[in-house]
Amino acid sequence: MRASYKILLAGLTSASVLAFVGGWEGTEQLPYHDIGGVLTVCNGYTGPDIVKGKVYGKQECDALLKQELTAHGKAVLACVKVPLNQNQYNAFTSLTYNVGASNFCRSGLPKNKYLIDVLNDGNYTAACDRILAYNKVRINGKLVPVFGLTKRRQAERAMCLTPITPANGGQHVVG
Repeated sequence: MRASYKILLAGLTSASVLAFVGGWEGTEQLPYHDIGGVLTVCNGYTGPDIVKGKVYGKQECDALLKQELTAHGKAVLACVKVPLNQNQYNAFTSLTYNVGASNFCRSGLPKNKYLIDVLNDGNYTAACDRILAYNKVRINGKLVPVFGLTKRRQAERAMCLTPITPANGGQHVVG
């Protein structure tokens, strides 16, 4: 993907991806341990600087979400070598926010390709389909499918497969 388009997409932590991720994550202003036991606050923020017992304000949560989505979007663009449209970028950024950049960017062997390998081969449909595999959480050492993650992955896949057309207000990003 050309550098100019990466800069354009990275700068666009769009309202649509903020609303999408915020809707799935919800907002918890008091830190809690998620289903996997990870200390979490606001809209799924899991950074090391969470203060237990602190009540986080709406503006603080909004700022954390935007900061984290921007960082995760940049991580997506660092791994992706093919052009993305805004819907694909939003879907992969949402996934990466949830599973981490190292998991999104992990590459496999030729016989066992990961999502990023398939995407960088230019097989967009198969890459979008592979989003569905990321619906599990490690609980007591075992990966367990979670209904909420399954629904989220289905929504991310649908977004990823949605073409950008002038009719739906989008623009193609080509590289």
